[in-house]
Amino acid sequence: MTARHRGRSILLTSGLAIALAAVVLPFYWVVVAATHSSHEIFDNPPPLLPGGHLAANLRTLQETAQFGRVLLNSLLIAVVYTLCAGVVCTLAGYGFAKFRFRGREALFGLLMLGLVIPAQVTLVPLFQMMAELHWLNTYQAVIMPNLALPFGIFLMRQAMAALPDELLDAGRIDGCGELRLFWKVVLPPMRPALAALTIFLFLYQWNDFIWPLIVLRDSASLTIPVALASLQGLDDTDYGAILAGTAAAAIPMALVFLALQRQFVSGLLAGAVKE
Repeated sequence: MTARHRGRSILLTSGLAIALAAVVLPFYWVVVAATHSSHEIFDNPPPLLPGGHLAANLRTLQETAQFGRVLLNSLLIAVVYTLCAGVVCTLAGYGFAKFRFRGREALFGLLMLGLVIPAQVTLVPLFQMMAELHWLNTYQAVIMPNLALPFGIFLMRQAMAALPDELLDAGRIDGCGELRLFWKVVLPPMRPALAALTIFLFLYQWNDFIWPLIVLRDSASLTIPVALASLQGLDDTDYGAILAGTAAAAIPMALVFLALQRQFVSGLLAGAVKE
């Protein structure tokens, strides 16, 4: 039995090592390629160790795409969107989970249709709406349309459905108003779900490409995905600068995940162990 367990352990460790390498190596190569020129990136064999072209790539990135301003644009849009959409999704999830009203199930079913309808279907009517509101080339045009994100509402609704109704009834008996009940009683147990929602919303907005490409026209107001795509030319493309921008754009995402990973992991493990 000892030899069998040892063999299983070795097999499991080998499989995890291969999976880890498959995930980490592409990120490692992006970081390494960001330190090389475009010519060096396409050498055969490709470079596997850092080079000395990072400063030149970053300088090119700043000169051609105003990367500092673009980074601030993306941070501002992603942070404001995450905060606003988090409030909307949490309140909507609470309403669907804990309030009984006529047509609740039908309304929730219509909302869930947003998970299966392609986002491209809504681009034209949303663009017309933004044009009528004179919001084109503004940050609110990027932020507002997707505040009530169906997946975010579904996530919070499922998390809050597990909250005992007796806990809420006890708070109401003690004289809590609905807002205070929501803030003091409902939100504290929801920290793992809120962490997962925050990560999802931030990454969703940070990586969004199509909608900012449509509504943002001024080069000084672009987001990172749109600005990096604009560096691809018909005749010449500076892949070193693009990969340097890609590596820099991954840093805020990693910081958000590291800041919330404990709550996020605890949320994934909630209920995994039977008491």
